[in-house]
Amino acid sequence: MVAESDNRGGKLMVTAIVLLNAARGRVNEIASVLAEMEGVSEVYSVGGHYDLVVVIRVHANEELADLVTEHMQSLEGIEATETLIAFRAYSRHDLESMFSIGL
Repeated sequence: MVAESDNRGGKLMVTAIVLLNAARGRVNEIASVLAEMEGVSEVYSVGGHYDLVVVIRVHANEELADLVTEHMQSLEGIEATETLIAFRAYSRHDLESMFSIGL
């Protein structure tokens, strides 16, 4: 799991990346719905084997499981998902934001 501050009291977060296939012609609609879901941090349309990449940040694995299995996979037009749970962040941006004091 990737533990990071959420800027609301320093609580730790679980980060996951969901790779998603959408029905033809539904990518924009599904991306908009996903972007409004609690726990969804970012949604990207991409080229390649998947249509969308969804970045999720929640407080616990149970929240992640509920979001993916109960909410995301139940959306009409989502054909398949693959969930990757992040263990550790290495990007400079993520590491700097974890320890930033706002200077």
